Amino acid sequence: MTSTQKVVFLTGRIVNLRPLQKSDIPALTRWINDPDVREFVTNSFPQTEKREESWYEKLGSDEKNIVMGIETKDGVLIGTMGIHNVNWIDRTGTTGALIGEKEYWNRGFGTDAKMVLLEYAFDTLNLRKICSDVISYNKRSLHYSLHCGYRIEGKRRKHVWRNGKFCDIIQLALFKEDWLPIWKKYRKTGKVR
Repeated sequence: MTSTQKVVFLTGRIVNLRPLQKSDIPALTRWINDPDVREFVTNSFPQTEKREESWYEKLGSDEKNIVMGIETKDGVLIGTMGIHNVNWIDRTGTTGALIGEKEYWNRGFGTDAKMVLLEYAFDTLNLRKICSDVISYNKRSLHYSLHCGYRIEGKRRKHVWRNGKFCDIIQLALFKEDWLPIWKKYRKTGKVR
């Protein structure tokens, strides 16, 4: 299937967000088993393609979790991004992202994907607040979230076990009204700050 035949759900400046496909499972399995990628997610155990396929089969059956693939404009799947634990009454959700193809780290692909996802969350789903958690030593993720407009709301002290010690989780959040000026600038210039 060529990139022109693939479904595109959301379009950014340099990425598209699209539904994941069964053919993506080998890449997802490779990423979640890569120590450099896995270090910043909740998974600590080896994952098989069968287990990733089981996770994939559940996608789309739960309106509280929306997960999409991040794909470059030339059709390369580089990661996943989602809105999780959507509370339709409180109008809140939590975002999570994974850029599995490391050569795409620190090149603006995550920022573009996040900005497009936030537009969808705020303007289509009518959510009012989006949260995110970052392991305290994950400076790249913290910087990227702050760059997209999130603000630090708190910290869960010594909350997760990583690299032989308990580490803090930094809690971030972004309200729609705080994000709108950032989005306006991003749409116009391609820059968030």
